[in-house]
Amino acid sequence: LDEALRRIISTLTNKNEDLQNFLETVDNTLTGLQDESWKVMSELEAELELLRSTLEEKGAELRAAIKEEQQRKEAELQNQLSEGKFALLSCEELLEFANQTLTITNEEEFLKVTKKRSKTQNQRHEVTMAPAFRLSTRLAASENMSQFTVDFSVERAELQRLHFLPVPRAPEVDASSCVARDNTITVAWRPAGEDAPDGNSGSGRVGCYEVEYRKTNRDNALRTAGEACWEKIQDIRETQVTITDLKFDSQFIVIRVRARNKTAAGEFSEPVVMETRAFNFSFDAASAHPELKVQSDTVTWEPQGVKGHDPRLKECVQLCVEFTVSSRRHVFTCRFLGDQEMNGSCHYWELRPLADWKSFSVGVAYRASLGRFDQLGKSSGSWCLHGSQWLQTTLSAKHNNRAKALEWPLPQRIGIYCDYDNGDLLFIDVDRLRLLHSFRTKFTHPLVPAFTVWCGGISITTGLQVPSFMGNFLSTNRSLSNLSQ
Repeated sequence: LDEALRRIISTLTNKNEDLQNFLETVDNTLTGLQDESWKVMSELEAELELLRSTLEEKGAELRAAIKEEQQRKEAELQNQLSEGKFALLSCEELLEFANQTLTITNEEEFLKVTKKRSKTQNQRHEVTMAPAFRLSTRLAASENMSQFTVDFSVERAELQRLHFLPVPRAPEVDASSCVARDNTITVAWRPAGEDAPDGNSGSGRVGCYEVEYRKTNRDNALRTAGEACWEKIQDIRETQVTITDLKFDSQFIVIRVRARNKTAAGEFSEPVVMETRAFNFSFDAASAHPELKVQSDTVTWEPQGVKGHDPRLKECVQLCVEFTVSSRRHVFTCRFLGDQEMNGSCHYWELRPLADWKSFSVGVAYRASLGRFDQLGKSSGSWCLHGSQWLQTTLSAKHNNRAKALEWPLPQRIGIYCDYDNGDLLFIDVDRLRLLHSFRTKFTHPLVPAFTVWCGGISITTGLQVPSFMGNFLSTNRSLSNLSQ
């Protein structure tokens, strides 16, 4: 009964927490709904105000055009009216003079008046009759204003169809165009309805796209507890995006895309799962120097038996895209191994000497062939590249207690490539794309990455795919190997 009661209490407690979370979610949703409603209402009023403003501006422009035409025609007709009135006045004066002359009955007086006024008469005829005969009786302008006839029926119909901007439909990710190479992912997609015959997808004008991706070790899109959250890339204007400088520390990456217009984001596309296998490892605590403390993704150097040591000598570095180990003291060599074995396939990682480095080695080894204090390259079960800048800078390849000096300047970035099945171990100057040295052998036991640092530090980068440029080195190396055979 006691156990049953405890289970009931536990169930009720969990249910109580679920209800509290649910009520909190509902409350947050209500608050968000109110805020979102106020936002969209404000945006609607702003858009309507813009429409009203645009109509007022256009109306003022059309009214000004009508007024200008009216004023032009009025001026022409007023001028014609003035000229006609002047001509009519001249004609009336001549008509009155002629009528007065015809009333004279005495012939001598008639001839005297006509002779006396002959010259004046001719002058008045030239002056007063000219406007009447020059005046055109054709109107300079008409009352017709038909060129300003308006019909906004189409625009009214458009206004009546005004509605909220539709939410974009989900685009379709083109899986055949998605590529994962050189720790870079390229994703391409097609807008919804792009192939419609009428070109109208009905999904609203797309302003930009958003891409979300997350890492997973499952080959499906379902997210389980503890897995990585979605990472976002926003404001993408094209129908593809390239994501660079990724660390492939999971087997897969899930990609999804959605379209966004001015105010809303649509649904996400169907997720696409891309394989992102790469070589990931960290430190093996059991193989590390006693003064190296390895905990989860942290490496801490804790000197033992040294009283009053400088606290600045203590190094604590996160194992993220890169992890770093440093040895600041001259009295011991820090040798450590990776915690992941290589017993097949191809693997690649990189190393960068830090600014304060003095000596380091990097390579591979059989785990059982090395003691905790053994140096790399001293036995038949370890292969390495050794760099030193004590007195002078040297670079050499070591295996089975034999060293071969290399006539190359020390690289700032060294790539290590191991093809277990073919027995290839290559060291590459990544910045110059130069083969520093290669070992060709037959590996008989699982290998692990191996490192040695003596005074100074190195930075190790894991989670890298085999770079595409390795193909050139492999073909050259195998051709030389066949030639030597």
